[in-house]
Amino acid sequence: MTVLPSMSMKRPDSLREYRWHVAPEMPADSPLRTAGDAVHPVLRQILFNRGLQHPADIQAFLSNHYLLTRDPYRLADMDQAVDRIARAIRTGETIVIYGDFDADGVTATVLLTEALRAMADDRRLVVPYIPDRVDEGYGLNLEALTTLRQKGANLVISVDCGIRSPVEAAHAQAIGLDMIITDHHSLGRALPPAVAVINPKRTDSDYPERMLAGVGIAFKLAQALRQALPERVIGDESNLLDLVAIGTVADLAPLLGENRKLVAEGLAVLNEVRRPGIAALMKVSSLHPGQITAESIGFALGPRINAAGRLAKAYDAARLLIASNAHTAEEQAKLLDELNRKRQTLTRQLSAHAEQMVDPTAPIIIARDAAFKSGIVGLVASRLAEKNYRPAIIMEQGPTESRGSCRSIPEFHITHALDEVADLLVRHGGHAQAAGFTILNEDVPEFIERMTAIAGDQLAGQDLRPALTVDAELPLSEVDWALQGTLEQLEPTGYQNPSPLLLARSVEVISHRPVGADGSHLQLQVIDSRQNGTNGSNRYGARPTQAFPAIAFRQGDWGAALPKTIDIAYRIGVNRWQGNTSLQLVIEDIRGTENESIKL
Repeated sequence: MTVLPSMSMKRPDSLREYRWHVAPEMPADSPLRTAGDAVHPVLRQILFNRGLQHPADIQAFLSNHYLLTRDPYRLADMDQAVDRIARAIRTGETIVIYGDFDADGVTATVLLTEALRAMADDRRLVVPYIPDRVDEGYGLNLEALTTLRQKGANLVISVDCGIRSPVEAAHAQAIGLDMIITDHHSLGRALPPAVAVINPKRTDSDYPERMLAGVGIAFKLAQALRQALPERVIGDESNLLDLVAIGTVADLAPLLGENRKLVAEGLAVLNEVRRPGIAALMKVSSLHPGQITAESIGFALGPRINAAGRLAKAYDAARLLIASNAHTAEEQAKLLDELNRKRQTLTRQLSAHAEQMVDPTAPIIIARDAAFKSGIVGLVASRLAEKNYRPAIIMEQGPTESRGSCRSIPEFHITHALDEVADLLVRHGGHAQAAGFTILNEDVPEFIERMTAIAGDQLAGQDLRPALTVDAELPLSEVDWALQGTLEQLEPTGYQNPSPLLLARSVEVISHRPVGADGSHLQLQVIDSRQNGTNGSNRYGARPTQAFPAIAFRQGDWGAALPKTIDIAYRIGVNRWQGNTSLQLVIEDIRGTENESIKL
């Protein structure tokens, strides 16, 4: 691995400093070398970086095939789950789909509700239930289960929650309420007592894809039911895949393995715009059919769906997705768009408030205040963790309890840390870099003391600067539409399968200016200075160079300090504006050209 050291020119104090890790060149004996001209050399290097070398794996990746089994019955407890649900459908029992209020939970709830209603003799017997974020909090809760049982529910199926709810599952069992748990979060010390617990992270699960999102598991359950009850199947299961794509991308599930395949299939359905709700949501997001990508979900569709659960009722998002007519869909889409704008404003305000309360150099950033809103704390924690490169915990303080949301960095597994202080928590759960918990106010001081000690011990001596992993060095003279089309074979890209990050040295800045409402972004025109006006050569060949438009998000402060020649870590993007389409560089970071690589 090659690391580029910090530049000697003055970086604006407001901009964080990255470590640049340049991936090692593919070795001479790599099987990828035999691919010849069939695979572009830059693409070969990127595939090598992704751990792909064998021809079958490469062909499958580039053509979006998945070579491993997708049989849903390989998931532990799937047989038991299908048997119990089939019996409930045949005998007319009331089934409740108990979801979560984020985009993954909402799409999973809608998906399984639609799938079961299509099989039921009476659609009204399949009931969605999404708890209120403020009044009930995340996951299963005793009062809700009791109320559902009193209203006649016979079977509850959780989606995207429940794996760390053994007390609640035991309560359901005690009141005669059968429960099936489907979840993808980290396992607790013991599985909850339930008819079935479907989680690909179970050690006894034989399913090859362990990183499915909650909506992905709901889809696998729907697939298994369709196989078990073919006489009740109505419609094509592909009609559910748009929901799978939205939930998987919005929840930051790794876009590798089956997740990548599911999202690719779901994007095809999304771009056909089969749902009135999706059409309406695309309209308020200024998106167009045929142009929806994983990035569109991450930055446009997902945040608007999440906004409902953050600031109002998650049912507003569910109503949008399940809407059967354009008028209802348009009303719900406008509501979600308004909530998203409000969410953006609140996130800025509360992030500024939190920054005044914390020490950004502490091993872990923790803030608690009654002013924090439960739907925004995760976003505030994310901003603080990103800005300071420290794990961050933001707690909404209530009368007797506080609810916390955590975001972390790769060097610190936040859920494992919460496990170490579980004796102080009412409930908790999550993933390596995102988690949530509830705690009694009287236990907060000890919680802060112990978490600070845990983080201090684990992070001691580490270089706490974020890292950018560069896939390959590529001068701007090699960037063109043909290369952009070649790199599109890597789509869908996202978490753990990012769009390629490239390095260009000696880039000449032709012009630059801050842009955006507050001047927070930097717009540039750049050119490869080493080939400007020459016919120079490089390892990928040579061609006349050109000036490229570029955008550096949240780097507007460079406007007063940018030198004439720079090195850039960049991605190749496509800018569509007022009917025109052009290549655009998306610059992730800027450094001075005097740096030389240091071999580790």
